[in-house]
Amino acid sequence: MRRRLLSALLVPAVALAGCGDQAASGEKPEDGKFEIVTAFYPLQFLSERIGGDVVSVTNLTKPGAEPHDLELTPRQVGQIADAGLAVYIKGFQPAVDEAIGLEAEDKGFDAAAVVPLLPAGGEDDDGHEHSEAEGGEDPHVWLDPVRLATIAGKLAERLGQADPAHAAGYAERARALGAELTALNTEFAAGLKTCDRRELVTSHTAFAYLAARYDLHQVGITGISPEAEPSPQRLAAVAREARETGATTIFFETLVSPAVAETIAREVGARTAVLDPLEGLTDSTGDYFTVMRQNLATLETGLGCK
Repeated sequence: MRRRLLSALLVPAVALAGCGDQAASGEKPEDGKFEIVTAFYPLQFLSERIGGDVVSVTNLTKPGAEPHDLELTPRQVGQIADAGLAVYIKGFQPAVDEAIGLEAEDKGFDAAAVVPLLPAGGEDDDGHEHSEAEGGEDPHVWLDPVRLATIAGKLAERLGQADPAHAAGYAERARALGAELTALNTEFAAGLKTCDRRELVTSHTAFAYLAARYDLHQVGITGISPEAEPSPQRLAAVAREARETGATTIFFETLVSPAVAETIAREVGARTAVLDPLEGLTDSTGDYFTVMRQNLATLETGLGCK
């Protein structure tokens, strides 16, 4: 049904694209800025930091909205068609994948295609690891600062190819951002080096990259999709592991209900805390670095780090 709805949107979107400020030929709008469309917040952050004041960035996912099930309006499809570059993560938002495939395939930058990915794994009701989808991969690469620094460099290269007049500036800003991300990685490594517990019990398995980078073990109540409902067996398995490992904190994320995490916490006598997967920015005064450092402080407290 979703594919049929999006396909129906693409017909009027073509007309909208023809009326846009930036033609498919690559002509720039009147303000001279190179236009980038991004699928959701972390990609908006990268594009704005690397692009600086020579780009105009449009984010398809509104602040505070859950991005997994984004549905596009005809206007948004037109924006994708008109953009000089469309930055997305393939497999994360099906509507965006389809629109880029049909309207802007030659102008798409898949951020997940330039770094090694982890399998979209989870755990079954008995706590055993399994692959959530045959051949599926985990899209949450931005939660690893090291991988994100690599993506920043590759995005700068792609922007330089699309907009050669500003290639040097893109590269310079990507290097500066990479240095900041390297420093953030150092902070996380130091902060999470010595902890009483290394089990990260989360409402959904968005933190595999963070866990792998800093030697934590993620225990997800649900899988990659935050809207999935865990079975009673899965809830029992997570509660059992939480008790066995002495977990004192069950982490839930900002854009979904904390009800399931609170249920587990009550059962094992733990508290809950927010761990933000940064799929959308909820505080307009913050940015990627602000939220990641809040996450680090939350982890240090919840895991008993010294």
